[in-house]
Amino acid sequence: MPRRILLAPLLAAVLGLAACGGSDGGGEPHPTPDAQASNPYAGRAGYADPGSRTARAAQGATDDAEAARVLSRLAATPQGIWLTPEEHPPGSVAPFVAQVVEAAGKADEVPTFVVYGIPDRDCSGGFSGGGLTAEQYAPWVQEIADAASSAEVAVPVVAVVEPDALASAVECDRREERVRLIADAVDRLVDAGVTTYVDGGHSHWIKPARLAPLLRAAGASRARGFATNVSNYQTDADERAYGEELSALLGGAHYIIDTGRNGNGSTEEWCNPTGRAYGTDPAPAPAGDAEHLDASVWVKPPGESDGECGGGPPAGRFWPERALEMATSSGW
Repeated sequence: MPRRILLAPLLAAVLGLAACGGSDGGGEPHPTPDAQASNPYAGRAGYADPGSRTARAAQGATDDAEAARVLSRLAATPQGIWLTPEEHPPGSVAPFVAQVVEAAGKADEVPTFVVYGIPDRDCSGGFSGGGLTAEQYAPWVQEIADAASSAEVAVPVVAVVEPDALASAVECDRREERVRLIADAVDRLVDAGVTTYVDGGHSHWIKPARLAPLLRAAGASRARGFATNVSNYQTDADERAYGEELSALLGGAHYIIDTGRNGNGSTEEWCNPTGRAYGTDPAPAPAGDAEHLDASVWVKPPGESDGECGGGPPAGRFWPERALEMATSSGW
């Protein structure tokens, strides 16, 4: 999970990778399908997975009417659908993705998947450790890409690729491997017509000028763009300013902001800080709000724990007490 680190040592290696033109080691980058050319959230609501942990918690709150009301409202709010190899391993991720895409298409709503399986995944935070081996990773992503493109539906399918992976790459000494694997993942998703955003850290972590070469080498300019503030708490205003600065360094790439838990801003503590609130509801960016901002998106389901810190359960588990606390702070 997010840390403040310096990226000065990375430039030579990253620029060399960027010059290769993508994950195929040379030649021209893959052509960009139409899925990258427009805002996938414009004109449609996001998809709220009825089988999510949040939805299951709401269904289980039968003895507390107020908790049931709040959790039902939370479950109905579109949120990212995280794909991890622990929950959806190779060989079983495709049917799940296809099921979600089909259901979202029937509802005329946009599903947002979060691809989270890169080797040594949470190498800086430690609470969400795990992931696949380098050899397993590309075939797993291909399963996701194939399933996302298999359903005959007329709604965009969105993928956010590997939260924290690039921003933490130097601290974990994973620069070259992560750039290579993410660039390959971007190619596979883009070629399948999935609107793709590469995770781009947040406004109080790494300076745009230092992160942009990594994002460029990892394919953000071939994708729709990048995501900011995933699983973090920075304010909308700070993230817009950061996103526009980073976008300019990436030739006008578009971006989304995770606003699920930033209603009270940040305490600079990333792991289950108290006193937080739900942020801006998921929605396309208003016209003129920020030139390259596509949408506010609840990428991290805000009721799920960051890890075993601050009294929380393991990372990714639904934490009803914290979800209800945030609801109170939000005036729900």
